[in-house]
Amino acid sequence: MQRANVLAFEDNDDEDEFVVRRPRWIRDREDHFHNLDDTDFVMRFRLSKRTVLSVLETIENQLEFRTDKNNCVSPINQLLCALRFYATGCYQTTAADLCGFSTSTAHRIVHRVSCAIASLRPLHVLFPETPSQIRKTQMEFYNKARFPRVIGAIDCTHVKFIKSPGGGNAEVFRNRKGYFSLNVQAICNANLEFTDIVARWPGSTHDSHIFNNCYRKAMYQQRRYGNAVLVGDGGYACTSYMMTPLDQCNTAAEHLYNESQIRTRNSIERLFGVWKRRFPVMALGLRVSVKNSFPIIIATVVLHNIARRAGEDVPPDDHEIILPAPWDILLAEGNIDENYLINLQCRLDRPRQRENPNHRERRALVDNYFEKLANRS
Repeated sequence: MQRANVLAFEDNDDEDEFVVRRPRWIRDREDHFHNLDDTDFVMRFRLSKRTVLSVLETIENQLEFRTDKNNCVSPINQLLCALRFYATGCYQTTAADLCGFSTSTAHRIVHRVSCAIASLRPLHVLFPETPSQIRKTQMEFYNKARFPRVIGAIDCTHVKFIKSPGGGNAEVFRNRKGYFSLNVQAICNANLEFTDIVARWPGSTHDSHIFNNCYRKAMYQQRRYGNAVLVGDGGYACTSYMMTPLDQCNTAAEHLYNESQIRTRNSIERLFGVWKRRFPVMALGLRVSVKNSFPIIIATVVLHNIARRAGEDVPPDDHEIILPAPWDILLAEGNIDENYLINLQCRLDRPRQRENPNHRERRALVDNYFEKLANRS
């Protein structure tokens, strides 16, 4: 059957049927970069114009088309479309309408731009490796709550899927709260910047299992970072390189240790809040496939670090976006580990036993360092 540009013909037994095809509609594309003032631009796209230009300069060669035929989308409009998607939650149609092209075009652009930004991860998500970098990071953490030797705070957060990922293994993505998600592990520094990110595990995976199978733990076991430590919550096993809170505090030194550890670990919890409020798609949920979700998560992590190093504050909320719940509830939904709280209560109810050998480093820190601080006070 031959098809014309506008009409299609079908020869049926009963009657001839003509189907009118939808005409191609090229929308007018707004120049948001120049038409919006700085305040409205930051509210809608979550980054300043200066930062957007900096990112565009880095990835422009990956977004350019070979020719201008077929009314191709310019690199700046592609980047703004992706940023609007990150800023509006899960609706690609919203980004498409704002930028002036179809939903299918927006879909392709969002994933293209996300892959381009995610490719910048080695340049912007940096774990302290050299002795000078380690000392600098340790001093920044020490200045927060006087906890020594810390080069990172670690925790996991859930990034929600709006609908089931599908397939035979869909249920492994259902987390303890009953919705589908990815469990994303992150390590941050004292400046609320991501220094390590693992975004590939389904929502049902426990935090400690992710850490036990990650590259960073292997480096610690090889003594790559000397005596430097991470701080995490009680969901992680206490080791010579992972400092977790004490279950019971019986002395002033132990209370001081827990207070300092919690205040130091608070950096990662604050980071998740800043990250998700800057890019609400991380809190509201994704309507994309699991495969396509990975570069989107990494892209927002890269952009967050770029914004932090540029000194940008969290943008004001966009009133055009209707939140399903207040921000406090949305952020807590992905971060509170109820299993940890239940397990902690069970440990507190059990009689105190001989300390685990893996806890010797923590005990030495309490006895040799925090005991002296407690005596001074």
